[in-house]
Amino acid sequence: MDLRCAWMLCVLCLVLTVQAFTEEGFKEVVLKQLGLSEVPKLHKRDLVNLVIPDHVKSKYMSMLKRQRVKRRALPSLAGILRGIPGHTGMTGEVLYSDTTTRQKLMFDMEGRIPKNSEVTMAELKLFKKPLDRADLPSKQFHRPVSNARVSVYWVQRQHDGTNRTSLIDSRLVPIRDSGWKSFDVTQAVHYWLRNKRREPMFLEVWIEGERVGSYASEMAKAVRFTSQDPKDKGLGKPELVLYTLNLDDYGSPGDCREEAAMGKSTCCRQKHYISFRELPWGQHWILEPAGFQAYRCSGSCLQPPRALRRLGSGQRSCAVAGSSSLPIIYLAKRGNRTEIEAAEFPDMVVERCSCITDG
Repeated sequence: MDLRCAWMLCVLCLVLTVQAFTEEGFKEVVLKQLGLSEVPKLHKRDLVNLVIPDHVKSKYMSMLKRQRVKRRALPSLAGILRGIPGHTGMTGEVLYSDTTTRQKLMFDMEGRIPKNSEVTMAELKLFKKPLDRADLPSKQFHRPVSNARVSVYWVQRQHDGTNRTSLIDSRLVPIRDSGWKSFDVTQAVHYWLRNKRREPMFLEVWIEGERVGSYASEMAKAVRFTSQDPKDKGLGKPELVLYTLNLDDYGSPGDCREEAAMGKSTCCRQKHYISFRELPWGQHWILEPAGFQAYRCSGSCLQPPRALRRLGSGQRSCAVAGSSSLPIIYLAKRGNRTEIEAAEFPDMVVERCSCITDG
């Protein structure tokens, strides 16, 4: 670990251990990582009609998926995933369907997740209807287009009645294929669980061209998912499949239980959520994600015998022993231009805590 990474990890430890230091300390970490001296000063015109470019979206999703694969390989999942009995493949309601561009879905989640369980993975399954060749544009002298980009967004209803979306998953779907297509929406379910207003979970599905240009956009319009159209009667409706870990049987090793909140536990990893949408300095220029589970280290450590302490062995304290990166999409000022960029911040998510001897 080089000095820069070590410094960042030290700051992160402080941020996630001392509650009063959280906001200012985390702001310092983010600005340092981006090489900025202060939060970008944005004008209203910078925020109007923002569209995340496809190459930025692809880079972000690639980083996000790499982190998801790493996390699923962690022993905290115990290698055991189970579907919720009676609720595997819960059917969603299509609230709005413009079959050429986007669909809005609603899932009634209340009471669906068993108590004392953790959602480790959630999949949105959409049925792609067989291709109707009449929907394809006439062949012209264009580069062949085989896929459409399908992106899934979580929709957060604001207090003022407006909606704000967060990119959850994005992938290329072959235009000529049909059948079930799966998208990883674990992050959307975690956002819903964080939402204090227990309303249904809303998702939006956007269908776009695989590259820039009118021909790719026209080809993408041939991708149709099952909607409320009566003609779709025999086809599968949108489904949400949840996988949970039963914490009674498979409590994540190293993660805190309820007694940790009262300071009665040994060293463990405690949940600590940071919401960019609720941070005054981050809510406008950090576009994705809406927030993240950072975790922090909490609890006591068994101290070395007095004889060892006399020989110079220091106090043992609960500290970060392993961490992982956080991908983000953000706005950056480059002279008079405002650009949308993606970056991966190392050491932002605590993965493991351990008792470490001071010094």
